[in-house]
Parts: sequence; structure tokens; C-alpha cells
Amino acid sequence: MAQITEKELGIIKDRLGDEENLVAKYKLYASMTQDSEMKSNFEQIAQMHQRHYDELFANLK
Repeated sequence: MAQITEKELGIIKDRLGDEENLVAKYKLYASMTQDSEMKSNFEQIAQMHQRHYDELFANLK
């Protein structure tokens, strides 16, 4: 794999933080709702953002 620049590394770190925040936010939303359909939707969105986080993180290895 090619070396990434400092600028690219900074961008990836920013996106990791964004994705981490989105995972936490949607998990919180899922825990706050009593509506099972909304809970499921929020959990799916949290999982999607977790996958995004994992894919970005994998680029740092």
C-alpha cells in the first residue's frame, strides 16, 4: 500500500471521529425510543456507521 500524506491522515482521523460520533448518537437514539421500528432503524444506521469506521480504520494499518 502506498504511503499516505499527513494531510490524508488528518482527513481520515477527522472522518473516524465523525463516524464514531454518529455510531454513539444513533445508539443513543435507539436506546431512547420505545417504537420498535424506529429502534431497529437507528440500530441499522449505527451499524452502517460502525462499518464505515472499521473500513477507514483498516486503511491505517
